[in-house]
Amino acid sequence: MDTSSEQKRVLLLFSPASYRASPFVEAANRLGLEVVQGVDLPEALAEYWHVPLGLDFGNPEQAAGAIVAYAEKHPLHAIISVDDSASLLAARASAALGLAHNSPDAALAARDKYVMRQMLAAGGVPVPWFRCFAATDDAAQVAAQVEYPCVVKPLRLSGSRGVIRADSPDELIAAFTRTRKMLLADGSAPEGTSLLVERFIPGFEVALEGILTDQKLNVLALFDKPDPLDGPFFEETIYVTPSRLPPATQAAIADCTTRAAAALGLRTGPVHAELRVNDAGAWIVEMAGRSIGGLCSTILQFGVDMCLEELILRQAVGLEIDSLDREEQAVGVMMIPIPGAGMLRGVQGAEQAQATPGIVGFEMTARLHNPVVPLPEGDSYLGFLFARGESPAQVEAVLRKAHSKLKFTIEPLLPVISLTSVSRRASEATSG
Repeated sequence: MDTSSEQKRVLLLFSPASYRASPFVEAANRLGLEVVQGVDLPEALAEYWHVPLGLDFGNPEQAAGAIVAYAEKHPLHAIISVDDSASLLAARASAALGLAHNSPDAALAARDKYVMRQMLAAGGVPVPWFRCFAATDDAAQVAAQVEYPCVVKPLRLSGSRGVIRADSPDELIAAFTRTRKMLLADGSAPEGTSLLVERFIPGFEVALEGILTDQKLNVLALFDKPDPLDGPFFEETIYVTPSRLPPATQAAIADCTTRAAAALGLRTGPVHAELRVNDAGAWIVEMAGRSIGGLCSTILQFGVDMCLEELILRQAVGLEIDSLDREEQAVGVMMIPIPGAGMLRGVQGAEQAQATPGIVGFEMTARLHNPVVPLPEGDSYLGFLFARGESPAQVEAVLRKAHSKLKFTIEPLLPVISLTSVSRRASEATSG
């Protein structure tokens, strides 16, 4: 235990489905921090699950008031949004309590894709052609106003959910309609819901994990994404670090990320940036004011056995950080994609995959006998494979070899047929 951290209390904000809560709680326990969990739950459910703070993340103003009231009796030293869902809330509450934070405006820019594009453009950071449309707009009229190839995006979803490429007006109409339908199915009201359409950025994609200190970016890891992400959907698979890109290209990526953070007003804490690189340079696809999602942080170690979550917590509560240098060994993670919608009935080859030399972990996150849904409607993976090796190329090969040994049984779901429609068809048949 780090005795200098005694009596420091940190509020972790996360949604019930988040993968990221446990690593932060474990890191806080190692540091001797007192953890308060603020979860996106109604108060009654929070009491049932013994959660100290049940908060409505959809109402940041009200939830921030609840946090301030809690802090009057239980002083907080830091508030951390574990995932995207509470970034606006964390910024508002931190501002009200005088804690280190990014401004609410910066948090919004890192959360809302349209606001992000506007602020990047205003800050002189290269952006593709983009335009925001209301969900109620006629898709055919939208198709006549955009540049091709383009990409349709929901404004505030993450993990490429609802993101669809369109190369023609017909494809745009289909993509716009599909994404709009998904948002409405999630409970969004037609009025007030918008979609971003932007020109597709060609090139290869990378991910940068960093941490900001007084606006200075420290690059913690640059991940290559060896599988092409050209659409029509954008399901990520393999991340490998260190990057195999030339030093000049890596420097250009870091510079673009630094300028983007400044344009958005991000000053402190973790940042996760997705970028594309082509002959015109590096382009920000998205930037979030949080750490990497899923279980991907598992492979990152800094200094002497310090995980990413511990590093973030140390900065947030003002503890000393001995080193930001990542271990020299090449590491990688594979987010196992969902090949098709249905009921997950079985997994074969898990032992063989785990026994593959170089594999250091395999974790299933999808539950057996539960439905699984791929992108663009889905928001999760079947699981994660983790690998270490002497080189990035070796790590990539190990992940592919282990994945090839896994076989998933997914039983297609039968379409739901209402009794009313069955009765109607039977009546029509007998009357004919």
